[in-house]
Amino acid sequence: MTRRANGEGTLFRRKDGRWVAAVYMPTSTGGRHRRYVYGRTREEARRKQTELLRQADRGVPVTVKVWKVGDYLPHWLEEIARPKVRDSTYVKYETFVRCYLVPALGRKRLERLSTSDVRAFLRGMGDAGKSPATVRVAYAVLRAALGSALREELVFRNVAALVDSPRVVKREFSPWSAAESRRFLSSTRGTPLYPAYVVSLSLGLRRGELLGLRWGDVDLDARVLHVRRQLQRVGRELRIAPEPKSHRRTVPLPKMCVLALRWHRIRLTAESDAQPDLDALVFRTRVGTPIEPRNFSRSFGQAASKASLRPVRLHDARHGCATLLAGAGVPPRVIMEILGHSQIGVTMNVYAHVTVESQREALAHMDQLLGGEG
Repeated sequence: MTRRANGEGTLFRRKDGRWVAAVYMPTSTGGRHRRYVYGRTREEARRKQTELLRQADRGVPVTVKVWKVGDYLPHWLEEIARPKVRDSTYVKYETFVRCYLVPALGRKRLERLSTSDVRAFLRGMGDAGKSPATVRVAYAVLRAALGSALREELVFRNVAALVDSPRVVKREFSPWSAAESRRFLSSTRGTPLYPAYVVSLSLGLRRGELLGLRWGDVDLDARVLHVRRQLQRVGRELRIAPEPKSHRRTVPLPKMCVLALRWHRIRLTAESDAQPDLDALVFRTRVGTPIEPRNFSRSFGQAASKASLRPVRLHDARHGCATLLAGAGVPPRVIMEILGHSQIGVTMNVYAHVTVESQREALAHMDQLLGGEG
């Protein structure tokens, strides 16, 4: 039998009939560690050994410490994710790690996690009745964590990246038309939240952006509004956080917004016998505290019901603003800047929801172009 050369590893059969292969692998600390793999047959063990030898040739290190998925995910959350992401994002990550990932995958060894394990996990969430959107977020969190493990050289591949992302059917929405929006504003005129509704429907601000506005962000004389921060719920508390750089913007104020905000400031001044401070929130509760975002959405829905309008989400008002601008022929780049989209592709999706009336008006030009001859 030909003698095996140095570095080719060891291959032998145990007394119980199983085959064992061993290879010296480089470690992430610069040393060498003997790694064992097993197989029912010589060919199976040899195949696993060959894969280890390929990794060794590529210089892919192994970790000496045995990480369990349940140990690594909390480490990733605190040491890697937390310093990089917003507080609200961290809370979401932590919830998915604690409620879904650790219970299902926590006992598995990190370097032995396989694509079949990931597929079984995602399938199990679906079988448990979780929505496709929830499954997709769990997948995204796992993929991000394994991506960090790959960069830390704790695994030699990101198995989640090798699994197809769960498919989520986009929710079809039909935002209010201009007539419906006017009807809503007419119905809410004179109520404390009327100015917030005017700004929301006119400028398409995100809910957190709207509720995080301070008077220092509003220049009624210059008729501009600066979007600089947002109100977030982080666990059990509400926080004012800086707006991501890609979302920060300065938006001109339409005349109706200026009038509504002037009326709003006059009312607040009359209630407190003093002009609102520049650091004071524009929209707040009667005692001056931030408005709970869910309560604001609830008030919006109740106001729509009182006006006998079909129910839409508050976020659909943002889509409605974009759709009305698109139907009016506003260029996509301008809409992108008004809404604070980080990518033009997001804005272009708006054009899939332009109203039928706008489509009919656009296609009417074809009568003039092609209908001249019989």
